Amino acid sequence: MTDVAASKVEPNNGPYEIDFDHEALMDLREYRPHDQKLIADGIIEQLTYEPTVETRHRKLLRPNPVARWELRLGEFRVFYNVEQSLVTVLVVAIGHKEHNRLHIRDQRVKL
Repeated sequence: MTDVAASKVEPNNGPYEIDFDHEALMDLREYRPHDQKLIADGIIEQLTYEPTVETRHRKLLRPNPVARWELRLGEFRVFYNVEQSLVTVLVVAIGHKEHNRLHIRDQRVKL
């Protein structure tokens, strides 16, 4: 087995439980009801099964202070971590992109 193969996380067939930390819930409430629904529906659709498999919507991030994973939903970005042993996804932040700038909690963030 190569080092690359050994470092990959084996996906669990799920379904994963999806939890939100307090800050992520506050982030979600900052958006219009229509956008809240779009974000919530996208989280359920994209993260319930295989949240650790990279797709065009899910990306494993370089080490950063926010989260290990990013979910892209149009202009919105959902940052989350996965606890494989608990079969749980923890959403830790929700932001949006304006041009090439990421904003979380009304602050520009660089990852």
